[in-house]
Amino acid sequence: MNGIMLKNMNKTKRSNLITYAIVIVAFVVMQILSSTGSISSLLTGLLVPLCTYIILAVSLNLVVGILGELSLGHAGFMCVGAFSSAFFSKCMRDVIENSIVRFLLALLIGVVVAAIFGVIIGIPVLRLKGDYLAIVTLAFGEIIKNLVNVLYIGKDSKGFHFATKDVMALDMDPDGTVILNGPQGITGTPKDSTFLIGFILIMVTLFIVLNLINSRDGRAIMAIRDNVIAAESIGINVTKYKLMAFTISAAMAGAAGVLYAHNLSTLTANTNNFGYNMSITILVFVVLGGIGNIRGSIIAAVILTLLPELLRGLSDYRMLIYAIVLIIMMLFNWAPKAIEWREKYFHFGKKKEA
Repeated sequence: MNGIMLKNMNKTKRSNLITYAIVIVAFVVMQILSSTGSISSLLTGLLVPLCTYIILAVSLNLVVGILGELSLGHAGFMCVGAFSSAFFSKCMRDVIENSIVRFLLALLIGVVVAAIFGVIIGIPVLRLKGDYLAIVTLAFGEIIKNLVNVLYIGKDSKGFHFATKDVMALDMDPDGTVILNGPQGITGTPKDSTFLIGFILIMVTLFIVLNLINSRDGRAIMAIRDNVIAAESIGINVTKYKLMAFTISAAMAGAAGVLYAHNLSTLTANTNNFGYNMSITILVFVVLGGIGNIRGSIIAAVILTLLPELLRGLSDYRMLIYAIVLIIMMLFNWAPKAIEWREKYFHFGKKKEA
């Protein structure tokens, strides 16, 4: 028994090291290609968003794949992290001149605010299951996006002013500055995000998720996924562990939002970047990469983010090829024959255990 446990532990460590190695090698290669001018400016501009999507995919897989709950509100937590951090950075732009310190503080604020929202939403929502949970989390994401679009915040010598009608309703002094301008969002956010910062955040996200999965808490979360009644019968606090996974996932989505916000000079809350379209896109990364497969989520996020841009020259057939790739990836991951083929050719050396 101890030998089997040690073998499984070594296999897990080896798998985790491979995942870390893939990310590190990809980062080094892209850095070399970027520094030598071997990739286009368009592709270079996609590096930070790509890091954002990887963090979102890995963090959502914690809820969908490890906890076994379907959440469609991930873009909402990303939105909370993005706007709270962008708000802080714009207010502190002239106060904190060191961009690294300012970004780290903005990151802390974005993560904490997203985690708080994760707890607030998670306590009542996680009592629901299946489609009901998906619908409620989807509604949360839309509520957050629409609240941002109707909110106006300004600052003058008297302090902060809030309104929900228009900029004039803020009633500021002539020296006042509009920070959040309703549907026009936040303009003038310092562009502090870099590919290096994105890489570091990916590594931190992987470290947190992979260590959680292989910890005692992670095994409790997976026990809940497999059978809630059995988990309760052996004394596992289902509410506690569900809320733990949901909150950690929300916090990491907030970190992705911070990275995303500080890569743009103007941050707006629309359907494509913080609405249900974004939530569905992240879920597609998770499903195509393999539910519960962290490495697969990374690969799927990279392929599905870069593919439309790499095929931009084939304007008439770009989305057709994209759809075909989606179907092929789905079949490769989930078709019984494909699973059997992978087991045959990638695990042929593994002996069956009694």
